[in-house]
Amino acid sequence: MDAGLENQLRKLREQISSKAAHQQQHAATLLAVEETISEQSVAAEPSGYFAVLLTLLEQQASAGSKGLSNAILYLLSIILPHVPTHVLRAKFSTMMAVLSQSLDLESADIAMLRSVIACLETVLQSQDAGSWNQPVSQGTLKSLLALSVDTKPKVRKRAQEAVSTLLSQPPAPSTVHPAAPIVVRFVLDMLSNAKADNQSAMYTLQLLKSTDMVWPPEAFKELCESLMQLPKLNAPFLTSLSFQALAAVFSSAASSLEEEQFRDLLVEIIDLKPNVNDPLSSEAWLKIVQNGYVAYASISSEMCFESLPDLIELLLPDIELGKQSIKETATQCIWALIRDCIPASKLGAEGINQIVKSLTSGLSYRYRESWALVFLLIAALFQRLGSYAHPSMDALLVEIASMRMEPEFQFKNEADAVLGAAIRAIGPQVFLEVLPLNLNTAGRQSETGRAWLLPLMKNHIRNAPLGYFISELLPVADNLAAQSLRFTSQGREIEAKVFAALCQQIWALLSGFCNVPSDVIEAFTPGFAARLSKEIVEDTALRSSICAALSTLLTAVHQIAHEDVESSSLTKQQALSSEAHLAQFAQDFLSQLFNVFAQSPAASRGYIMDTITAFLAVISESEVNATFVRVCAMLDDVLKTHTPPAASELTEKYLAAHPPPHAYTMMDLATTMTPYLDSDRAQMLARAAFLLARQNDDATLQKKGYKAIVRLADQPAGSPAHQLIESSIGSELIPMLLESAETVALSSRRDRLALISRLSRSLPTSQLHFIPAMLSEVILGTKEPNERARAIAFDTLLVMGKRMAQGGAIDMAALSGDAGNPDGTEQPEYQASILEYFKIIAAGLAAQTPHMISATIASISRALFEFHEQLDAEFTVELMDTVLMFVVNNNREIAKSSLGFVKVIAVILPKELLEPHLKEIVPAILKWSHEYKNQLRLKCRHILDRLSRRLGLDVVASAVPEEHAKLVANMRKRQQRSKRAKSGDGGANTQERGLSEEVGAASSAVAKKSYGNAYEDVIYGSESELDDSDDEGAGGATRNGRKNNKSKKQQLGDKAGSNKTGAWIKEDTEGPLDFLDRSAFTHFATASPAEKPRRAISVPKMKDGKLLFEDPEEEARKIKTAAVAKDESKGGEETTENYYLESVKSKDGFYRTPGQKIKFHKRKAGDSDDDVEMGSDGENDGRAVAGPAKRGKANSGASYGREFMSKKGKGDVKRGNVDPFAYIPLTPKSMKKGLASIKGSNKKEKRGRRKAN
Repeated sequence: MDAGLENQLRKLREQISSKAAHQQQHAATLLAVEETISEQSVAAEPSGYFAVLLTLLEQQASAGSKGLSNAILYLLSIILPHVPTHVLRAKFSTMMAVLSQSLDLESADIAMLRSVIACLETVLQSQDAGSWNQPVSQGTLKSLLALSVDTKPKVRKRAQEAVSTLLSQPPAPSTVHPAAPIVVRFVLDMLSNAKADNQSAMYTLQLLKSTDMVWPPEAFKELCESLMQLPKLNAPFLTSLSFQALAAVFSSAASSLEEEQFRDLLVEIIDLKPNVNDPLSSEAWLKIVQNGYVAYASISSEMCFESLPDLIELLLPDIELGKQSIKETATQCIWALIRDCIPASKLGAEGINQIVKSLTSGLSYRYRESWALVFLLIAALFQRLGSYAHPSMDALLVEIASMRMEPEFQFKNEADAVLGAAIRAIGPQVFLEVLPLNLNTAGRQSETGRAWLLPLMKNHIRNAPLGYFISELLPVADNLAAQSLRFTSQGREIEAKVFAALCQQIWALLSGFCNVPSDVIEAFTPGFAARLSKEIVEDTALRSSICAALSTLLTAVHQIAHEDVESSSLTKQQALSSEAHLAQFAQDFLSQLFNVFAQSPAASRGYIMDTITAFLAVISESEVNATFVRVCAMLDDVLKTHTPPAASELTEKYLAAHPPPHAYTMMDLATTMTPYLDSDRAQMLARAAFLLARQNDDATLQKKGYKAIVRLADQPAGSPAHQLIESSIGSELIPMLLESAETVALSSRRDRLALISRLSRSLPTSQLHFIPAMLSEVILGTKEPNERARAIAFDTLLVMGKRMAQGGAIDMAALSGDAGNPDGTEQPEYQASILEYFKIIAAGLAAQTPHMISATIASISRALFEFHEQLDAEFTVELMDTVLMFVVNNNREIAKSSLGFVKVIAVILPKELLEPHLKEIVPAILKWSHEYKNQLRLKCRHILDRLSRRLGLDVVASAVPEEHAKLVANMRKRQQRSKRAKSGDGGANTQERGLSEEVGAASSAVAKKSYGNAYEDVIYGSESELDDSDDEGAGGATRNGRKNNKSKKQQLGDKAGSNKTGAWIKEDTEGPLDFLDRSAFTHFATASPAEKPRRAISVPKMKDGKLLFEDPEEEARKIKTAAVAKDESKGGEETTENYYLESVKSKDGFYRTPGQKIKFHKRKAGDSDDDVEMGSDGENDGRAVAGPAKRGKANSGASYGREFMSKKGKGDVKRGNVDPFAYIPLTPKSMKKGLASIKGSNKKEKRGRRKAN
């Protein structure tokens, strides 16, 4: 039986305990059918199920009972797709007779109708072309068509899917379905009655839109005419659906209409252009135009091109005036027309100029909001025209460059994309003729410098002639370099650096010119090669650019010559000739590159190694082997005198400025030649690598030895290097690895693990003892600090597991090194299997160090995730019980790995194995629920969340101890909150629901982090899920937890208002703005310049649960006191000026009011500076008072309640220490004329105080 069917039946059987009655009935019926099959000794195949179910259905039909019909039909809909075709054809009449009785729309429920439709679809799909001529088949199809316009949504959708599936898969050998005329007649009849029955017509259009079939040619014209009449009914939804249906049927238009008929149809469609403010109809109409003209171009490309300029001119205003969705659809439509409707024979035709003119109008200010889309279309036109874009698009190119040079231009990235497309289309030579660089404009002020084009050209030059760079750009670079030297000699460093940077940017273009040039043999002369070699040696600033160019040239030519790579500028034969030409210069370049490589610091010579590798690929193997012998001789010489570098020579600063020892360099060069070595030279490299890997004096040399062995093992099967490694696995490699296990350096572990992984892949059966011997080292490698080393260790675990699963005998005598046991008996052999592999790993749990135990648990988790399906349930449970003992271990390192194991089993193990152990799992992980270190608390919550999603929150809650009941309550609350957020407010109106859906979509737009590995996704992938869920509010809560207090109406208003656009003119002092100037757009702004940012609101600070309001005047007093104390502490020392204290103390000092107005101190002539007292809160409104502070009746209001003020809380006055209010006596005198101040500071009171004094 098919695995998919068996899975469906298994799920149905599990529904026997479901709470839903219909699910219980389905499961019970299935169990009864299977019992009948077993009693009759019939094979449990789809045919047997079909026979029993059909018999039951016939019995139900003859008895007139519908009790079990629903369940039987549901099971039939599942079984029928797996029944052989000949069986369905034999039982066709019986099936039709039984199923037709269930198509009673009045008495049948929705579920039964959907099951009947599924059965009819499968039975009809299995019939041949001759069966469709029978009245039974045609009548059944008509019934499905009638159901496709039914008012019940689920029934209608299922029937439309069935009809679409039948028509899209016509029986062989027909290309048009035999029932297509029936469908066409039904559609035409329904559409002709659209005026009287709009709803049925809409349902018919939905069917038409979803049906992918080839329409009969004789009916296509009539169908299109009927669809064209629907927009004239002025029904918006009907118009939109008619456009969508018309766009769908255009797929078969090319074979159904003649050229003249097609043109007339497109003209009628163009005349039906809807209003641009109607997004639904406009988008559908644009898609019709796109599909229609693309299909028309396949019939008559030249006739289609003739109407293309006028069509683009008609569509372009939609990019300006339409809504955003219409703008994007219109752009997509024009882009498709440019791509598919301009034939190769018309690339230089006159109509192209009209298209360019239309797109040029899109750069006017009226299209300002849509310039990004216009630039996209211009780039598409450059891409389509290619070299024919010159000279028709030269003026447009100059205009875009002028716009790009404006300082406040907002679409620089889009303009750069257009210029890049132009460079690729017309080439750098023509491009620089249209837009010259003008790097030396001395005496020519009218010419505009365009140095900004150099970085842009670097990424877009390809298939360009190399000779142009040598003849035109190289002299410019030399001139710039000479000017830089002249400025340096004059002491003008800034100008010198500018010209040196321009020179380097021109040299950076060489890599683009070396990207498959057509003139390699003519341009790459000995003189040019000598110039490049000289620059590599002498100029470190240009070295990287030249090496990158040589690498690009050699790699591109080699790929075209030896691989199936197509190129427009080089043929395969030309590439072979070019490669041979470049090989003539290889030896000279290699000698120079070897010297430069040896003299460069390790961190800045990777590109040199790439260039060396590219040259090695184009020379013969004999030359490579001869070079290798010379390198090995030098390696042998330097190893004799090599001493490990001192600690001071291993610092990052030293390594960045000095080259590494020559022994390191020679070993790197020798390893690079590995792919081209013959057997003798590979043997030389292997001996050197084995020697270096065994020594432990120099860790770097040991690492390079392992890397060389890995490089030899990575060569293709059959190569001399690979054969050498295969032959030396048992004799040299495995003994070397076993002997050097204790002396391996930390820096060598990654390459050593990689070597173990390579050997484990192709390990012979006689060497299987290598796996248990190396497994402990691999397990410890999973805890390496280096991330790449850890990844290799985990991969090695899987490689070893797969090799053990293949079987074989493990020679324990070879593992221990002894031929037998101490008692003289032979040591037994163990059969390799995945079960034995897990037992070997689990032995690490008995280690004495927490580090090894933690690494073992992590290894078990990874291996179990990969191989859990190959283990029996008993062993899995035993392994789970063993590891769960370590969850409660007090060591955090062990506990962290154990929690990772629990997380894995919560995902991969079946529910039947998890549920019985919840009583042990949940209390164990809850031990760390209060531990914040290493995020153990968060990991516990993640595990509980995963368990609750798999097993149900109630099941998990039953295993949670009583003291953690609050955690369960919190999980339940978050679960309910998440459900409410997903379901939304059921009573909200449509507009509000749409707004909430948009907000929800925006909040979930950030994709969850994926680690590219299923195991790491399980371990780390949910680290932020609970955090996100905690921040989700129910209905209107924002991401940061604060609710949006705006009403739905206000939100909708804000959203509607956000679409409004405006423009402001930014004035300057140069005179009136010239609106006819192209640069005028840079003086416009979309945001109002008058808008000012809101002032920050001072939020009270919380201190001991109380609100603490800062007093600005008291803060100023503190600053003043601190400054005075600082000045006094300095004694007689000279102090710096303090303008703040001066403004406070001096007679001419001033202060600022809350309205930021400046007021000066008012003093009497005899007052001294020492008499100044700054008013505090409640005193004279912050003004400075001359003379000592006086207490009097007139001033009582200013100091009232000061003795009751809290010294700590800084709060209000408490009169009688009871009421939390500030009571200030308002006397009749202070309230005189309604202008009195609470602090008694009006003019009359001041005069009264002066008289009293």
